[in-house]
Amino acid sequence: MAGPRHVPVLLDRVVALLSPCLQEPGSVLVDATLGLGGHTEAVLTRCELARVVGIDRDPAALELARTRLAPYGERFTGVHAVYDELPDVLDDLGLAAVDAVFFDLGVSSMQLDVRERGFAYAEDAPLDMRMDGTSGPTAADVLNTYSVADLTRVLRDYGEERFARKIAAAVVRQREQAPFTTSARLVELLYAEIPAPARRTGGHPAKRTFQALRMEVNDELAVLRRAIPAAIDAIAVGGRVVVESYHSLEDRLVKHAFAEATRSTVPEDLPFLPEGSAPALRLVTRGAERADESEIAQNPRAASVRLRALERVSPTTHLPRGA
Repeated sequence: MAGPRHVPVLLDRVVALLSPCLQEPGSVLVDATLGLGGHTEAVLTRCELARVVGIDRDPAALELARTRLAPYGERFTGVHAVYDELPDVLDDLGLAAVDAVFFDLGVSSMQLDVRERGFAYAEDAPLDMRMDGTSGPTAADVLNTYSVADLTRVLRDYGEERFARKIAAAVVRQREQAPFTTSARLVELLYAEIPAPARRTGGHPAKRTFQALRMEVNDELAVLRRAIPAAIDAIAVGGRVVVESYHSLEDRLVKHAFAEATRSTVPEDLPFLPEGSAPALRLVTRGAERADESEIAQNPRAASVRLRALERVSPTTHLPRGA
């Protein structure tokens, strides 16, 4: 089975952050980015009183995870949805609040490993890149229809590509001869447009462009921008939201959302804290936690991870304790 080959990033630390709020009978974790279920399996194994609702937009990943987690029976519920649909998922399951929400952002190893999905640039494949292959525009659609300005924005903002405009102009020129359909032609273009000195640093020259296209196709930042506040609203007192990010824009969005949620509205020069004015949430991690050198050596994907967590310490009027 594909699942066991995947090594979840910062697995022990993630479970340690989630465990304190999953010790009561019937406590609920939402794994908002289920993937192959590695983090969920660890939680179900180590937190024996908890159950997990696993959300994934990828039907193939969801099926693999369901098979992997079948031994846990009714303690696991898999849901086909995008993670910004969290409020609807909880409503459908009759959950007023949950005890934890976890996000492991970015593309999964399974999606990278399946050639037909088009996420990887190492071999020729269709330019798809949809996490849910049943709907929405593909990477080929983006390359073949976006203007130079829009392609430049995508490559610059999501890929942090220095040569974004040069690449975008070349794409538009070449698609006039024939539309882009597979990755090899795009990789060839990138080798031609990115100067040789730049190609020798920062990893594979296609890495940034493929990342940018994937984020655009799946609308990842907009989805995350909606999902983090929804997750914060969903947790009960004592509940936590834990997020692993792999891209600076993702981490910045999470950082700002957490800062806003934990910000005090009391003036700094006030000599006392009025009753009821303390923030309802607190940061659990100080800044973003990183993987150590030993984990990075064993699992290179961990090199770019940023881990953040926050906890609800007091109720609000719309969040009852329990689910």
